Amino acid sequence: MSRPFKKRKICCEPLCMTFRPEGNSDEMGCIVLMLDEYETIRLIDFEGLSQDQCAQQMQVARSTIQNIYDGARKKLAMAIVLGLPLHIEGGNVTICDGNSAGYGCRRCGIWEDVRDMMQNRSERNDSKMIVAIPYDVETGEIFQHFGKSQHFKVYALADGKVLDSAVYSTNGQGHGALAGVLAELEADALICGGIGGGAQSALAMMGIRLFNGVSGSADAAVDSFLAGQLSFNPDASCHHHDHDHDHEEGCCGHHDHDHDHGEGCCH
Repeated sequence: MSRPFKKRKICCEPLCMTFRPEGNSDEMGCIVLMLDEYETIRLIDFEGLSQDQCAQQMQVARSTIQNIYDGARKKLAMAIVLGLPLHIEGGNVTICDGNSAGYGCRRCGIWEDVRDMMQNRSERNDSKMIVAIPYDVETGEIFQHFGKSQHFKVYALADGKVLDSAVYSTNGQGHGALAGVLAELEADALICGGIGGGAQSALAMMGIRLFNGVSGSADAAVDSFLAGQLSFNPDASCHHHDHDHDHEEGCCGHHDHDHDHGEGCCH
C-alpha cells in the first residue's frame, strides 16, 4: 500500500496569479506553476531560506523540496525563454493559519514576536502595548494608503482589552516621516492597508511591528488583533490600483478574488 501524499504547507496565495508577456496570450500555451512550487521560489530565492529551512516550513522532506524547487526553476526558465504566460494555481497544499507552532511562516513569526513582547512587558510590570492604525475619521475604517494618512487612531492595550484610544493628526507629514510620527507616539505595532517598501523599512528600523493588507473597521481590527485572529498579508504593499495615487506604494494590498490577475499591476 502506497504512502499517502502529504500536503505541503504554504504561507498564503500569491498576490498575482498570472504573468503574461506583452503581446502574448494563452492561445500560444502557458506554463502552470503549482502553489507548492511557487512557495519554494518565494522561500528560497526571495526570503533567502536554505532548502532545509524551506522543508521545515513546508513540513515535507528536504529531498521533496529539492525536487519541487528544481521543477519550479525549470518552469520559470521556460516561461522567460519561450515568452509564455505563467499561471500559478493548484497543488496539494494547505495554507498556514498564521498560528502554527514551531518553525512557522512570517505570519506565525510575527505573532510569536508579539506574544514575546507582551510577555516581556508583563514581567517588567509594563504590560501596555500601543497599536496605531491609519484612520479615516469620516468612516471609522482603516485608511488604505499609509503614505497619505492624515490621522492615526492609537490604542493602548493590556490584559487582552483596550484601555484607551485617541485620534492624532499627522500634521500633513507623509511617507517616511510618518514612521517618525509613530515613533513619537511610542507605537509598538501598526495595522494598515497598503504601505510602500521604504516605509516598511523605516518601521522595521524603529522596531515597529507591521500588520499590513488589512481593511475595514479600525476598532474591529484591534479586536481581532487582541484575539490573535487578525487576518493580514505580510506581502501586501498597495491596497488597490489608482492612477492618481503615489506609485511608490507598489502593488496590490491584498488578494482580491474579483480582481483580474492577468491585467493588473503584475502582468
